[in-house]
Amino acid sequence: MSTALPSAASLPDADAREMIRIESVTKEFSLRHNHSLKELAFAALKGKKLSDSFMALNGVDLTVSSGETVGLIGLNGSGKSTLLKTISGVLFPDSGRVLVRGRVAGLIEVGAGFHPDLSGRENVYLNGAILGMSREQIDACFDDIVAFSEIEKFIDTDVKYYSSGMFLRLAFSVAIHTDPDVFLVDEILSVGDEPFQRKCIERIRQMQADGATMVIVSHELDMLQKLCSRIAVMQSGNLIFNGNPAEAIRVLRGDAQPGEHEDDADEHHEGQPDDLDTD
Repeated sequence: MSTALPSAASLPDADAREMIRIESVTKEFSLRHNHSLKELAFAALKGKKLSDSFMALNGVDLTVSSGETVGLIGLNGSGKSTLLKTISGVLFPDSGRVLVRGRVAGLIEVGAGFHPDLSGRENVYLNGAILGMSREQIDACFDDIVAFSEIEKFIDTDVKYYSSGMFLRLAFSVAIHTDPDVFLVDEILSVGDEPFQRKCIERIRQMQADGATMVIVSHELDMLQKLCSRIAVMQSGNLIFNGNPAEAIRVLRGDAQPGEHEDDADEHHEGQPDDLDTD
C-alpha cells in the first residue's frame, strides 16, 4: 500500500521551491482483450478500426511547490490515479518526465510493499525498509506505528488474515511515520471507519503544518476543498484546470468551463486551505 519512489529523477537544487515537476507526461495502456464477433462485424460495417489502446495521460504538465497540498479530481477513468502512480514511481511515463525532491511515501497501490504471509510486525519492517528507513529508525518509531494503527492485538498475525480496514490502517500508519517530504494519497477516506478517518485527517493537518508537500486523489470534494490549496481537474487523460479549489469543483460538476474564471495557479501556492471541521 505504501510506495517508495525508485524511478523518478531528482529536481535540481536550483529549483529549491519545487517538490514535484511533471513535464509533458503521457501514458498509454494496451487494451488486452479479445473482440467479440459482434464487435468485429459492427466495426467492419461502420468502417471503423477497433482501438487496442487507451491514452490514460496525454501530455500532462504540473508542478507542486514545497508545502503545497494539491488535489487531483476527475471522473472515473480520467487519469488522476494514473498520474499519481507516475509521481510515485509505480508507473513509468511513455514520454515526458517526472522530477521529485526528497523522500516520497503514500497510499497508492493496495498491497505494494506488504507480504501476505508475513506478520504485521514483519511487514512494518519490510515496508519501512522499502520506504528508505533503517532498522534503527523503524525500531525508534515501531510502537508509535502500531499505536496509531490501533491493531496492537493483531500485530503478530499474518496480514493475509487482516480485514481490509486493518490492512489500510497499518499501511497508512507506516507511511506517515517515514516522515516523508512528499506524501501521496489515493482515496484517503477509504482508510478504516469514520473515527479513524478523522484521526488520519488530523494527522494530515499536522503534516501540513510541518511543511510536508501532498498530492491527494479523492472523490470527496468537500474534504479536498478544505484540505487543498489548489486542485487540478483531469478529463480523459488531460489536465483541464489547475487552480482555486472551489472553481475546480465547479469545473468538474459542469458549472463552469475551464479557464472561464481560472485564477493564476501561482496565486494559490501560498494560500491556506479552509479549516477542516473534525468535530
